[in-house]
Amino acid sequence: MTTTETIRPSAHEGRADGVVARRVHGIPSNPFAVSDVRVAQARAAGAEIIDLSKGNPDGQPPDFMVETAARALRDPANFRYPPFRGKPGFLQAASGWYRREFGVSLDPGTQLLAVAGAGVGISVVIETLIDPGDLVVLVDPYYPQYAGSTAVAQGVVHRIEARPELGFLPDLDAVDPAVWDRARLLILNYPNNPTGAAATPQLFATAVRLAREHHVIIMHDFAYAGIGFDDQPPISLLQTPGAMDVGVEVCSLSKMYMIAGWRGGFIASGARLMESIVSVDEQTSLMAGSITQDAGAAGLNSDQSSVRVLAERYANRYHALRRALTEAGLELEISHGGLFAWMRVPPAWNDEDFSVWLLSHAHVAVIPGSDFGPSGRRFVRLSLLVPQTTLVEAAQRIRRARGAAW
Repeated sequence: MTTTETIRPSAHEGRADGVVARRVHGIPSNPFAVSDVRVAQARAAGAEIIDLSKGNPDGQPPDFMVETAARALRDPANFRYPPFRGKPGFLQAASGWYRREFGVSLDPGTQLLAVAGAGVGISVVIETLIDPGDLVVLVDPYYPQYAGSTAVAQGVVHRIEARPELGFLPDLDAVDPAVWDRARLLILNYPNNPTGAAATPQLFATAVRLAREHHVIIMHDFAYAGIGFDDQPPISLLQTPGAMDVGVEVCSLSKMYMIAGWRGGFIASGARLMESIVSVDEQTSLMAGSITQDAGAAGLNSDQSSVRVLAERYANRYHALRRALTEAGLELEISHGGLFAWMRVPPAWNDEDFSVWLLSHAHVAVIPGSDFGPSGRRFVRLSLLVPQTTLVEAAQRIRRARGAAW
């Protein structure tokens, strides 16, 4: 027996071409793809570009992870699909990492999910929580995918400005309670991309209190776990009392272990919310690859000394770039971690024009700050994922090109 579903004509009304879903036309462009085009055009014209627009790791994973991946390639067990939630060894490694690094106890079978990168995790969480018209609260500036994935889910964005005088942290208590009453999801990200701000226990405690009072879920994008520049390493949202009731944390293997191309990460949350996240992930996402999970488990089970080496390297690069840009008459904001530097544009300039000027006159590519939200109009973002000597050369190019430009 077969059945035929009638498609009502109204389903196509308002579609620009009668085929593509209406929500597609509300999706913003990807600023990193736009930057790639600009850089490619400049290079095609003969310019030697220093590209500081990307977040692509410039090194390689620890040898023990490469060796683990090589062995995993030959393991017959990895010729088959991995379990939907993730390989038990990987989930146990993530649980052990949480326990050792943050004092957080998680059940590998019910509170963790392997994903093919943190970007997938972010998308899955938003798809799980947001219906059309639901409110998502973002701290401005923010990683562009938060707004993009919200647009795919047809949610609505409310922005809270993270002001420089507060260390680029939001004043959550200053937000109108009516916003929290309407909100479904608050997205946080520390160490922050693009500002380098670091979360404090007080910030997370305030977020958890408000989330419990107003029935909001907090998603913490913990992509830069372990990549801190201070004596106090980055903290997990899930360390906060009560966070397991209202929080979900998305973690990346790419940044800690330099395996961006292998695509790996995991989501942590309470068991009840995780069941819903898993149900969406099973229908919409590719499973994290077995090879990546085996190598990722080796990284998570390690003593994290390789991650501390990376954090120190990026801190040294940041400070070298800050010194060199100061000589060029430019100011980097204080950073506490992550992979990027947040630079004020000169007076009387805006971020878009200054980015174009840097590319055309200094042959240095950066990302305009407004790509990270309206509060970024007076800033540009620079990547620390090139050698220190290249960062200094970029600053010197800017100084030589400056002339009377500002």
